[in-house]
Amino acid sequence: MEIMRLEIPDVFLLMPNVFGDERGFFFESFNQQSFEQAIGLKRQFVQDNHSKSQKGVLRGLHYQLPPKSQGKLVRVVQGEVFDVAVDIRRGSPTFGKWVGATLSAENKKQLWVPEGFAHGFITLSETAEFLYKTTDYYAPEFERCIAWDDVSIGVEWPIQNIIPQLSGKDQQGKSFKTAEVFE
Repeated sequence: MEIMRLEIPDVFLLMPNVFGDERGFFFESFNQQSFEQAIGLKRQFVQDNHSKSQKGVLRGLHYQLPPKSQGKLVRVVQGEVFDVAVDIRRGSPTFGKWVGATLSAENKKQLWVPEGFAHGFITLSETAEFLYKTTDYYAPEFERCIAWDDVSIGVEWPIQNIIPQLSGKDQQGKSFKTAEVFE
């Protein structure tokens, strides 16, 4: 597995070793020991989630506050998305900054989004199936959402000629300046 530290040092792009031939391919999608060595931290995953979205569906920017904060290891098994992590740790030198990566079934890349980050993605292909492991259980009373298009964050979504489709919850996302963040 190749690991790339992104512009925000705590967010990693993981690229597995893929072994393929005329029959298909094989790769190890997760190995606890390799993952912990790569990020330099011990993390236990407690929940796996699977979503399917149509082209233009934008989900996020979601996070959970302590004591139910979630780290997420995300990947795409069908289609393609542009995936984003926003640092919402007030004391961090990268507070309010974002990083993004294209994840697809073809490139098999995964993104580690640690606790203290808001997360979102937009579907670029006709449909996409998105898998993610979380370090804590879903707890709606601790869930929050920052507006996907908050100008103070300035995420550069690749949405030329796409009108993002948002859930009701995502339409109610707060501005970054008024959002509850990690202290």
